[in-house]
Amino acid sequence: MGAPEPLQSRFGLKPSHGLAADGTETTMDPVNDTETNLESTATAAEQGNVAVATAEASPATVTVTTGKLGARELIAAFEAAQLKSDLPEIYVGDTVRVGVRIREGSKERIQPYEGVVIAKRHGGLNETITVRRIFQGVGVERVFMLHSPQVANIKVERRGKVRRAKLFYLRDRVGKATRVKQRFDR
Repeated sequence: MGAPEPLQSRFGLKPSHGLAADGTETTMDPVNDTETNLESTATAAEQGNVAVATAEASPATVTVTTGKLGARELIAAFEAAQLKSDLPEIYVGDTVRVGVRIREGSKERIQPYEGVVIAKRHGGLNETITVRRIFQGVGVERVFMLHSPQVANIKVERRGKVRRAKLFYLRDRVGKATRVKQRFDR
């Protein structure tokens, strides 16, 4: 009995990585079914030029990094792709108008929600603002994730002059006492 046949000939599979004829390590790209030199990928990773699963012009074209990325780097790259770049500078005390996407059946519309920002929390992809308004005599607060697809747009209507990071004291105030002074220097 001789040596067993290689996997690729017996099952019609190609090895996922191996050595090229010149001795450099290679890996198979499962999308394009082509070999990639790992040394060039490692050089690109050292320079910070690694792209992770990005779709180009056509949806069928996908660039897949064949180098080994850790879980944190993969998550960080995905979150960076999800961040919105067109958000205005928002501060606590500002009066903002948030356009919220609402689906009704097969239709989609944008409903504005205007109020005072009473809190900002978290950072990066998870950044949120709490917006308070008075609707028919009842205080209503909504928390919006700034980078959510449900938030269509945000516009700062006026800047507020406050000396607190959280304006929860506005919950106890009624009528004209809930007003925030306007700031003109920002």
